[in-house]
Amino acid sequence: MSRIGNAVAQRQNTLTALIERQKPEIARALPRHMDPDRLARIATTVMRQTPQLAQCTPESFLGALMTCAQLGLEPGPLGHAYLVPYGREVTFVPGYRGLVELARRSGQVQSVQARIVRDGDEFDYEFGLEPKLRHRPTADADKPVTHAYAVLRLKDGGVDFDVMTRAEIDAIRKRSRAANNGPWVTDYAEMAKKTVLRRLLKTAPMSVEYQQAVANDEQVRTSVAADAIDITVPVDAEEAVEGELVDDWPPAAQPGDADPAGDPPMDPAEA
Repeated sequence: MSRIGNAVAQRQNTLTALIERQKPEIARALPRHMDPDRLARIATTVMRQTPQLAQCTPESFLGALMTCAQLGLEPGPLGHAYLVPYGREVTFVPGYRGLVELARRSGQVQSVQARIVRDGDEFDYEFGLEPKLRHRPTADADKPVTHAYAVLRLKDGGVDFDVMTRAEIDAIRKRSRAANNGPWVTDYAEMAKKTVLRRLLKTAPMSVEYQQAVANDEQVRTSVAADAIDITVPVDAEEAVEGELVDDWPPAAQPGDADPAGDPPMDPAEA
């Protein structure tokens, strides 16, 4: 093994030991349905899949992991949350699927989903007193994205949706420090869905965990205390920067551009 390889392995072993020592604090932060041993194993796997994490400060790595623990989100390729290296710091980034999970915890949400529209799809929508939304996918998965939309159905029968054009999505992308790399390049569809979902949920009844996740999106945390998470209500979604930002992002560890397999079909017009 090269000298550089030995150094990376040594840093990874050091972080693995720190994760093990941190497990009692992780256990205090985790919701009851999650296991600290499992989260520690996942964190170790993510670290080995993304060697750049071992080059970051241990405090920021453990801080991002603790944010995952407190919100009950597993980091990794499933899309719930990501531990993203940015320079010498690890940032916590909630994924699209993680935001959906947190939105459902409010107790008032029956279902929430976001979809992308591709060139060639049958797509029509109207706002106003009689809003409507109809989407019939017909295009191939390699066709360019033209819109993204999100639909929220509440348990009291209320239904709301929002639509963003490609131009609106790209305007958010341009505010990102990693507009030309990272998941905005490797996973544009997932980023588009997350962007429109955040805008839709800005005025919806959301759980405290959802607000915490949005407030801590792309933030660096160095405290490992179980109660150190920032619970500030998030800023206006139009002012927030949308983007999982990192140099040398590893595309293999991220979800694909197409909608994840297993997503049930949904026609919002029938809501």
